[in-house]
Amino acid sequence: MSLSVRKNVTAGAPAALVALSLLTAGCAGQDDDTSSPQGGSTTSATPHGYVEGAQEAAEQQSRLVLNDPVTGDTRTLDLITGRTYETSRTTGATDLTTDGRFGYFPTEDGTRVLDAGVWTVDHGDHVHYYRAAIRDAGRFPAGPGARVRGDAAVTAVTGEDGRATVYRRADLEQGRVGSPRTLPGMHAGAVVPYAEHLLALTRDGKNGTPEVAVYDREGGRVTSPDATCEDPAGDAVTRRGVVFGCADGALLVREDDGDFTAERIPYDPGLPAGQRAPSFRHRAGSDTLTAPAGDRAVWVLDVTERTWTRVETGPVVAANTAGEGSPLLVLETDGALHGYDIATGEPVARTGRLLTGDPRAGTGGRGPVIEVDRSRAYLNDPEGSRVHEIDYNDGLRVARTFGLDMKPALMVETGR
Repeated sequence: MSLSVRKNVTAGAPAALVALSLLTAGCAGQDDDTSSPQGGSTTSATPHGYVEGAQEAAEQQSRLVLNDPVTGDTRTLDLITGRTYETSRTTGATDLTTDGRFGYFPTEDGTRVLDAGVWTVDHGDHVHYYRAAIRDAGRFPAGPGARVRGDAAVTAVTGEDGRATVYRRADLEQGRVGSPRTLPGMHAGAVVPYAEHLLALTRDGKNGTPEVAVYDREGGRVTSPDATCEDPAGDAVTRRGVVFGCADGALLVREDDGDFTAERIPYDPGLPAGQRAPSFRHRAGSDTLTAPAGDRAVWVLDVTERTWTRVETGPVVAANTAGEGSPLLVLETDGALHGYDIATGEPVARTGRLLTGDPRAGTGGRGPVIEVDRSRAYLNDPEGSRVHEIDYNDGLRVARTFGLDMKPALMVETGR
């Protein structure tokens, strides 16, 4: 068994000894109430963290899921081995999202589900990393405009018409969609699994304004905070709670010992509608969100401090950040990636041109995006048929460039 604990390892320490010591500290005394299937002296039939059909690893196993909606070409790029895997074609995808393991492709024929075969299980004091075969897991009936959000137990699919259904994650892990449970009412924006519940913005709020609703896993309405969200746009799950974008700012919904509360993080008064955040991007697990702020600026929302920061940039194509002191990463229309100090707004780094052709040609969810993890950022170049890996802690150094045999117009990172 391999296991990783969230702490820094001193450079030069023997990797095997470090891994063994962390393994012993992290899992000692767990799962010791069963007998060995081989009849030996060990007391555990199933090693702690064992997942049938998967291989456990000592570090995060990251893969990029890539798609060209025009040709349907779909690839999975393994960032550990550098190998690219071809999967069945998906044409006409209007979006590509992930919950950390599965890739979701809304199309006219429903939403395709692709198991990327890499994922992370966080036990709080230690983390397990897994890799397995890449495979299709079926389709949800909801088509274009579907918004899919998932956690370790359920996957919620909200159709463009506002109807929402919930699927068991365990079924997807077995390679099938399974039977859905339908939530009552109509919803504005995505239904988001959170804290063993489902958070939603219903369309039956006061004066027609969407209001926060909390459902249990069975779809029953539970006590909800008295909060509304006018013109909802975008959502994100953070360690501090779920953020919904609203006309007057962000709405943070939190759970504490079974109680749900809502707190507003407002914009400055009088902000023009065209400068509101239309959606959010962030590193999974981070409490720092980014969003376009009009055409030449980026919002940075610090959920911990409950503050908005507007960073003036050049013309924005895509943005993201790892948070926690890392630079704000902005792909601008010059085809270069720019780094900004979030606190001061000052530029701190810039790459050469990384994009082929006009960076704005495929915007609107079907063009360049910036995916960020704990050590690297990934930028897709659709026209150049490649993906760049950026070390954002080293002056935006291009660490690797992966050439592809397709145009990666859609991209997500899995394994988180």
